[in-house]
Amino acid sequence: SMFDRGASLVSLAGASAPDFWVAIVGILVFAVGLGVLPTSGTGSWAHWIMPTFVLMLRPFGLLVQVVRGTMLSALASPYIKTARAKGLPRQKIIFGHALRNSLLPVVTVAGDLATSLVNGAVVVESIFGWPGIGKLMIDSIIQRDFAVVQSTILVTATAIFVLNIAIDLLYAVLDPRIRY
Repeated sequence: SMFDRGASLVSLAGASAPDFWVAIVGILVFAVGLGVLPTSGTGSWAHWIMPTFVLMLRPFGLLVQVVRGTMLSALASPYIKTARAKGLPRQKIIFGHALRNSLLPVVTVAGDLATSLVNGAVVVESIFGWPGIGKLMIDSIIQRDFAVVQSTILVTATAIFVLNIAIDLLYAVLDPRIRY
């Protein structure tokens, strides 16, 4: 359908655009050109809009592509044909059967994308002048403060480890066949 093609095009564009490029274009268009958003800082809610959009554009684009692919695969499977033959309503088939069976690959990709947000945060914090762990890491590398560099790496690695454990536990919730 036309909606499907449009969503695929937008998600492809979002997944392909690098964070630093989207940040620079966003600053040029919305801060310099239109003057509706601030260029940097953390003073108000308006300071959150561009960094949040920049950090979420790529993961959102990739997740839309993964959800679309897994849903199309699930909708073509025999159990969906059986559900249609039994006369189940379309919403029950899509949300009750197809989406539920499509969630495991989506959760896997979402976990990987969440870990890649750490890398994106380093770039976005530097461009927008945010005081975060990414900017702290870059400043520490520049100043050769290796104890702080090691600490920031330890904190981010621990957060990623905990996130991966949570994703593994979520698998058991989504698919009762998985046991630990």
